[in-house]
Amino acid sequence: MADMHTNEPDEEMTVDLELDDGRNVTCEVITVLEVEGKDYIALLPQTEDNGSDEDAEVWFYGLKESSDDPSKEPELVYIEDDSVYEKVTDAFDEYLDSVDYDSLSSDDPE
Repeated sequence: MADMHTNEPDEEMTVDLELDDGRNVTCEVITVLEVEGKDYIALLPQTEDNGSDEDAEVWFYGLKESSDDPSKEPELVYIEDDSVYEKVTDAFDEYLDSVDYDSLSSDDPE
């Protein structure tokens, strides 16, 4: 379902997703969040010219690691429980608030 990769060491990590309708979409990995002891990933679909669409909806998936092979890339799984999805989006909102705060405070000359 997903293939995580980077093109260059200094580039953002991306994930290639195959959607239910057969389309492939490349998404930028925004962050990985931990909610109630489980990992979730926030993805931003890229436009056809491989740029991020800042107006696009962020997609959230659970990350399921292989217990047999820890070096194997994690599998992305749908978040089916609405209450879990809400907690993940709340955690993402908190992440965005901290990023905004950090970017503002790093510009502070003091």
